[in-house]
Amino acid sequence: MSVLQGSPKFTGFIRRIVDEGTVSAEKMQQAVAGAKKAKQDIVPYLIEQLSLSPKTVAEKISEEFAEPIFDLAAYDTAQIIREGIDDKLITRHRILPVFKRGHILYVATSNPTNMDAMDAIRFNSKMNIEAIIVEHNKLEKIIEQNFAEESTFDFSDDDIDLDLDEGTSPQTTDADDEPQADEAPIVKYINKLLIDAIRMGASDLHFEPYEKTYRVRYRVDGVLRQIATPPLQLSNRLASRLKVMSQMDISEKRIPQDGRIKLKLSKTKAIDFRVNSLPTLFGEKLVLRILDPSSAMLGIDALGYEPEQKALFMEALEKPQGMLLITGPTGSGKTVSLYTGLNILNQEDTNISTAEDPVEINLEGVNQVNVNPKVGLTFAVALKSFLRQDPDIVMVGEIRDLETAEIAVKAAQTGHMVLSTLHTNSAPETLTRLRNMGVPSFNIATSVNLVIAQRLARRLCSHCKEPVDVPHNSLLELGFTEEDLNNSEFQVFQPVGCSECREGYKGRVGIYEVMKVTPEISKIIMEDGNAIKIAEASEKSGFNNLRRSGLVKVMQGVTSLQEVNRVTSE
Repeated sequence: MSVLQGSPKFTGFIRRIVDEGTVSAEKMQQAVAGAKKAKQDIVPYLIEQLSLSPKTVAEKISEEFAEPIFDLAAYDTAQIIREGIDDKLITRHRILPVFKRGHILYVATSNPTNMDAMDAIRFNSKMNIEAIIVEHNKLEKIIEQNFAEESTFDFSDDDIDLDLDEGTSPQTTDADDEPQADEAPIVKYINKLLIDAIRMGASDLHFEPYEKTYRVRYRVDGVLRQIATPPLQLSNRLASRLKVMSQMDISEKRIPQDGRIKLKLSKTKAIDFRVNSLPTLFGEKLVLRILDPSSAMLGIDALGYEPEQKALFMEALEKPQGMLLITGPTGSGKTVSLYTGLNILNQEDTNISTAEDPVEINLEGVNQVNVNPKVGLTFAVALKSFLRQDPDIVMVGEIRDLETAEIAVKAAQTGHMVLSTLHTNSAPETLTRLRNMGVPSFNIATSVNLVIAQRLARRLCSHCKEPVDVPHNSLLELGFTEEDLNNSEFQVFQPVGCSECREGYKGRVGIYEVMKVTPEISKIIMEDGNAIKIAEASEKSGFNNLRRSGLVKVMQGVTSLQEVNRVTSE
């Protein structure tokens, strides 16, 4: 593992994780190289990218350093040492001065090999430093709770750099929209809402005016939550600030507008927001979709595919030609699945072009095109152009009409790999949707290799989930089999709720229906069979439908029956 450079202690705890068999040496090598390239601390990087338990990582570090783990859960935060130590040092280096004895300052850290952090604290405190090993998640929680206002980002324009995309120059005609002497609080308030949304892992922000109230909501783990209720009289100023940031025309309030905000969090990390304004009865509603580039770099293992489903996905990607279709409702993770596939295929010897509406995440080495129907640049037009540009792989954001479908099929039949999405409820319905669009059955049967239908379900919190007894007959009615129920390890869990999660859930996991177009399914398509017949053939071939895949996640203790019922509409 040549990339495991640094002190012996640094390489030691990493090798302990590999030797335990939790992570392969190859994946660990890639993760360490990724952390080095991104200039990120190795411990949080491993926890996030390899889905390692903070407790496991802390235990391996503890073994390597022959030091016990200090439990921050029992620590009184009133004892935090703040004298002579700038709060920004704490939030920048993610360390915590917990107590001092004589001339020694004891500093809690999840990575005692981070000498830059230790040196910075030693220099500023003018004291000798002793590192104390703690679990990363508990450390982060205390820092966020006690240093929220000064946390990683300062809300001044000097420290948060807003790069605005090209757009219409804002103009003001309304008295409410003219620059105010006290605009600074509005700027800071908006910036704080954006930063808080990123910290909470929100996917969308809603700014909503009503007749007598104004509210701000975040969509976290797929569920909308009210976060703030600013005064109604600030409605126009909040909307104007967001429109200025996203380069919309603030003088135009009669029609919807689209914009984009780039928020630079540091020299190496930036988050994009896709913004849409909509004139409503009581003012403009603005919705911001958070586009985090790191979500496209998760890797296929982090998406939640079962081993056999992952094998089918990888097999389809390795084929030199054909179509791979992903389907599901808005917000079901289709884009992340597509980008994960593109990242796997993105090699120096491969020419990849994508047509998207709009381009959500920039991918280095991929030629991405924003479709613009207003000027005649549709999916079909872009796709035609791609085929004249010596492509190997083509990605179409969505197949919406017959022309786009026909060109995509033709590309798949003439030696190209085509990835795209449709809006259908299941994998079998995707094939019949193409036929209903007007694509000949023969072309569908010979071009489509794989169809993936997906949903996102909330993941049960590992800290507080608890077993629940469900009557045997009820479990059978819900879709479990006698074989499932006879398994000695069968157990259903339910959400509880604790300080580590929200309502018993933390994060989301994908539920997938991965259907390979087998010769039997091709025959049904050629005979114009309906989605029911295709689904029956798929089940006989051993491909789990969405419901069954969800129940597998329940049996694994990953999610709850309530969530599976919610996302599979049963």
